[in-house]
Amino acid sequence: MAGQVKHASIFSSIRPDWRLVKLLSSLREKNTDALIGGVARVLQAEGIRLADSTLFLKPLLAGMGVLTKRKPSSEEEKDVQYGRRIANRLAQLDIGQSVAICERACVALEAMEGTDAMLRRAASLVNGRPLRLVKVSRRRSHLLFDVPVAGLETIEVMRQTGTTLLAVDAGRTLLLDRELMLERANQCEISIVGYAPED
Repeated sequence: MAGQVKHASIFSSIRPDWRLVKLLSSLREKNTDALIGGVARVLQAEGIRLADSTLFLKPLLAGMGVLTKRKPSSEEEKDVQYGRRIANRLAQLDIGQSVAICERACVALEAMEGTDAMLRRAASLVNGRPLRLVKVSRRRSHLLFDVPVAGLETIEVMRQTGTTLLAVDAGRTLLLDRELMLERANQCEISIVGYAPED
């Protein structure tokens, strides 16, 4: 299971089938772990066992250290350290995986809207000041689902919103179209850095 979980779909006008109605009514909470965990249980009852969602994508996982030509400035690094503390707390609550930081202030937290919408909202609040995007993984022992993802679209939204740096958890974040993504980040002078995930 890989890809974005569109949580807001549970509030859409789509009419679920009886299995989904039964699943949704059985959940105490409707966060990512509950929703996907519920789907995993339904699949398991049918004899389907989930595999690590990165099983065939290991080369696309972010590595440790600076992945682009431009290294973070000292100001960016301070924002990242602050942002990682907040993002890890947010991930513990299973609300979102990303935060937008500006000058050691948390401008926006990601929730159901996703990273791109969160960045656009953050940009509307900082009057042109540069943002830093911090994206973390959940502290869980598996990579079955909800693995953080960034790609070419992420870089484009970062460029549009004046976001100068992307900080991710190394070994636990997928970089889709990795080579093209890093090339585009270099063209936009965006720094991408992999950090050791918090245990």
